[in-house]
Amino acid sequence: MKKRIILIGRSMAGKTTLIQYLTNSELKYRKTQTIEIINQNMIDTPGEYLERTAYRGALVVSAADADCIVLVQDAGEHGTMFPPGYASTFAKPCIGVVTKSDRASEKEIEDAKKYLKAAGAKELFVTSSYEGTGFQEFLDYFDGES
Repeated sequence: MKKRIILIGRSMAGKTTLIQYLTNSELKYRKTQTIEIINQNMIDTPGEYLERTAYRGALVVSAADADCIVLVQDAGEHGTMFPPGYASTFAKPCIGVVTKSDRASEKEIEDAKKYLKAAGAKELFVTSSYEGTGFQEFLDYFDGES
């Protein structure tokens, strides 16, 4: 992946696991405590930065170094932390990733996609780290970018 991305989503949405899968790292739960840069092209963010309004400014500042915003939504979450039009905060391309699709119904996956579209994600990817699905399409999207 040549572009630098920032992953934004609530706690336990699967941001760090997504990065672990994309970097062929061992999949293990680890709570992200602060903004971390992985392999110089992925910015991992703590869920609290989205969940607590006072910290959202840190996401905007951190996103300044990113080429693309990646909104991450757990397929099984009922509701979302992303307000409608949230992507316009960043004035950068924005995509959405639905995680944990193996643990959700088709309706839950469709709802998660609707939340991401409403937030401003232009492309959507449905992934499962457990099943290993959806990641190649995600990587292909960035390989197709100029």
